[in-house]
Amino acid sequence: MPSLDIQNPRMPDLQFVLFVSALCTADLTTLNVPSELRTTLFDRCWALIHTEAPPTDPKERVLDLREGTELTLEACLSTIRSLLADAGIHTLTWDHPVSKPTHESTPAAKPLIDRLGQLYPDPPEIVDPENPASS
Repeated sequence: MPSLDIQNPRMPDLQFVLFVSALCTADLTTLNVPSELRTTLFDRCWALIHTEAPPTDPKERVLDLREGTELTLEACLSTIRSLLADAGIHTLTWDHPVSKPTHESTPAAKPLIDRLGQLYPDPPEIVDPENPASS
């Protein structure tokens, strides 16, 4: 099950804020953040960036920090960490099966994909703690 330490996420702040907000707006039943807290978290970060109310359509509930400043990012980061810590959540955990690709590669990418297939013909070794490879 994937997890993310909210105090030491091992990723840049911008990536962390966008990742957590995406987790909180996704329809993941296995995320260890209650629905009400997910909504509060997103709505407060939204209010730091926008003057209008947060969207109600789930497809529009996306944070766009491109027009924000470093101060905006720091405020979102602080909001996320404090809300989760106040709820006693120090590590986010969720489970989500691997999805199928949403679209085929473009024809322009096919030559690159073919070359990569020639360079690395064997399937990658994937470490799966649930199903360790038998030696």
